[in-house]
Amino acid sequence: MIRSYTCLYFRKFFEIDCWEFICAQEELATMRFIHTSDWHIGKTLNDFDLHDDQWETFLQIEHIAKQKNAEAIVIAGDLYDRSVPSEASIDLLNGMLAQLNLKDGFPLLAISGNHDSATRLGVGSKWFSERQFYLNTDFDNAFSPVQIGDAQFFLLPFFGIQQAKNYFEDESIRTVNDAMVRIVSEMQEKFDPDCAHVLVAHFFAAGGKRTKDVETLVEVGGLNPVALDMLAPFDYVALGHLHNSHALENNARIHYSGAPMKFSVSEEKQQKGVWVVDVAPHQDLAMKWVSLKPVRDIHCVTGSFEDLTAQNDKTKELIPWSHNDFYAFTITDTNHIPHLMDALRKHYPYTLSVQRAHSVALESELKAHKRLAQNPSELLSDFFKITMGKEMSAVQQKAADETLDAARKKEA
Repeated sequence: MIRSYTCLYFRKFFEIDCWEFICAQEELATMRFIHTSDWHIGKTLNDFDLHDDQWETFLQIEHIAKQKNAEAIVIAGDLYDRSVPSEASIDLLNGMLAQLNLKDGFPLLAISGNHDSATRLGVGSKWFSERQFYLNTDFDNAFSPVQIGDAQFFLLPFFGIQQAKNYFEDESIRTVNDAMVRIVSEMQEKFDPDCAHVLVAHFFAAGGKRTKDVETLVEVGGLNPVALDMLAPFDYVALGHLHNSHALENNARIHYSGAPMKFSVSEEKQQKGVWVVDVAPHQDLAMKWVSLKPVRDIHCVTGSFEDLTAQNDKTKELIPWSHNDFYAFTITDTNHIPHLMDALRKHYPYTLSVQRAHSVALESELKAHKRLAQNPSELLSDFFKITMGKEMSAVQQKAADETLDAARKKEA
């Protein structure tokens, strides 16, 4: 266990993982953990397999946990990218978790996210805890805190409004904020006054900035943003769902870790990493951001076909990075170039996309008009696919249509 001290003058969190002090009188227990989320094991990037990149990224997280002397690792949901992951994805995630927990001895605290199948992910969770692998995929278990050192962790998986209604036997719960009032209140009843209190959750917090193309684009029914003031009782809130670690700004205690890798061209400029968090009872928390190095970075590049492929000084100026990184190209040429994608991939094998500069503005305008023209049923279908990673079944589509029809009649 890391020890810190009450300082007469100042304290500072150094790179060498110690607290530097002037004078010490009162000794306090500090609990340190790694906050990460949204691993999305099995994710592909424009059909490029990312398993190897995900393993290399995982090794960096493992190294940070060891280097920083972490006492636990928090994974705030979306361990998988699909509710029915492939065998290769299952093997990869199992290997990662086993290495951290069984080989390295780190306690793990994890929850299911909206991309995970709670039932499939939760298989074995009842005996995982015997090895200090605390995996919660069940809403009902969120109110039994896990204590490590002097910190209590409340593991709240991604949930639907009906689950909250059923648990509290309260049909008046209509929105996620209605549910969170009851959830936080019940958790507070389990607070140990001699511990720090950490909430691990997977939802969209009010004020969060989404990343285009990756996260949910629309709000439906009770899946509104969670009001930040509801989370005030906790010393730290470790969130998953949004892929940008800076999705919430100017909030000292509520943070997204963001995804550890760039999963979309829209994430090109984002810095990926993990939070190293120190909590102690009745003390200000201390946090440190530790960056992760991209295995294959994403670059958006605009230029002529000749400049991109000539391998001259102009090419090096446009593209100073490895040709084995991922690229999204915008071509300024107006003439026809046969087999453009294939030609670019001869030089840049991991080219994700190519578009013409003169067509970008028109395409953006057409997309905006299409979104405005969509009816509620189409929006709901898009939302379901983005959230769950698959199309609605015929039964689900029928139920959705009937619900929307009933809502229209009520409004009429």
